[in-house]
Amino acid sequence: MLEILGKTNIDFMGKRKFAFLFSGVMVLLGLIALVQIARGTANLGIDFAGGTAVQLKFEQPVRIDEARKALETNGLSDAELQEFGQDNKLLIRVKASTTIEEKIAERVVGVFAKEFPANKFVVDSTTEIGPTIGKKLQEDALVAIVISFIGIILYIAARFELRFGVAAALATFHDVLAVVGAFYILDKEITLLIVTALLTLAGYSLTDTVVVFDRIRENLKLRRRESEEGTINAAINQVLSRTIVTSLTVVLVLIPLTLAGGEVLHDFSLALLWGVIFGTYSSVFVASPLLLLWPGAPGRLLKRS
Repeated sequence: MLEILGKTNIDFMGKRKFAFLFSGVMVLLGLIALVQIARGTANLGIDFAGGTAVQLKFEQPVRIDEARKALETNGLSDAELQEFGQDNKLLIRVKASTTIEEKIAERVVGVFAKEFPANKFVVDSTTEIGPTIGKKLQEDALVAIVISFIGIILYIAARFELRFGVAAALATFHDVLAVVGAFYILDKEITLLIVTALLTLAGYSLTDTVVVFDRIRENLKLRRRESEEGTINAAINQVLSRTIVTSLTVVLVLIPLTLAGGEVLHDFSLALLWGVIFGTYSSVFVASPLLLLWPGAPGRLLKRS
């Protein structure tokens, strides 16, 4: 594999206090975002907040900027638009907060009938999601995330030892919170697609962390005379080039998807992009230093017995 950094000798463990300070801020933002999501005051999509989705099929293509302008002109500025690559279909999603006891689907149809009289269309489907269903989806998403973290701890604990499993789970949790916090600060909408991205990035972060942990375990057997900090530093430096190249490969795919993938893929790709960046950072500056903070007696591997 290409070694873009060559042989390095960076003291990562010596910088762990600064890393923990930065990570603490990101985790705090993420926790605030979670509280706001639970209170329903964050920017939630109709999947969680409830609302109406209307899918229209036109005879002629409709430019999405013209469709958005038509909706804004008629008092539906919060509507989300999603266009399809074929069949001239357009999906309009309106949150429940903007619909006060009115048939929003009929209103959307009326707007397009009024603004695009020469372009006939049919209603492919209409879907209404009530606040109760949105609350249930929130709970299901939370359960899915909790189950995934329990699985991470059990998998890593079985492969290495408990302290590795807890460190990997905390690092992965850190990545998820960092992305959620960033989305909250930027007022990005939290949808089921974003939850999917969070679970995907959790898998990437875990894989990257396992690679680093594998090398740490190998070094623990070979460098018995060195300190734990020196051993972990050596392991990270040995896989640093591989980690950077792998992350860059994914980032190079996600950047064009984020910039030119359209509205459908933009936030999903952005969540994955930040997830890959935070995941790479956390495997070096969060997961590995956490091994040194395990309370009580050292673990079996770190004792090198």
